[in-house]
Amino acid sequence: MAFVITSVSKIGLRGRARIGHTGGMEARGYGALRPYVVPATLEELTGPIRGVISLPRHLDWGPERSYDLEQLADARLMYMRVIREGATPDDLRHLLNAALLRRLWPELVLPPRVRALWLDRFPELQRQAA
Repeated sequence: MAFVITSVSKIGLRGRARIGHTGGMEARGYGALRPYVVPATLEELTGPIRGVISLPRHLDWGPERSYDLEQLADARLMYMRVIREGATPDDLRHLLNAALLRRLWPELVLPPRVRALWLDRFPELQRQAA
């Protein structure tokens, strides 16, 4: 199960992670340097599809960190937060579900660079959105 940690800066990483690129985006500032975690395959995303999920503090530092996945607005918000703030492969693997991600993807509001990185790896998400 390999994940790709993407970053514009050249930092040394060991193990199965490798440095990615900006997905063709000319980003500036913090967003250009911030690393994002992208799974190697969508099938690795085996998180829950229903129930109330409480995100850990490193992913959501707001007062309400619980999301009911059966409520579309909650599911969208949780997926946007996990995709943007996920710092480890396990964050994505345990909290996101491939089938639910495919269903929610067209409605997720993500920074352009994050969306480009995911679409570069999973062009089928773009085709599903069309």
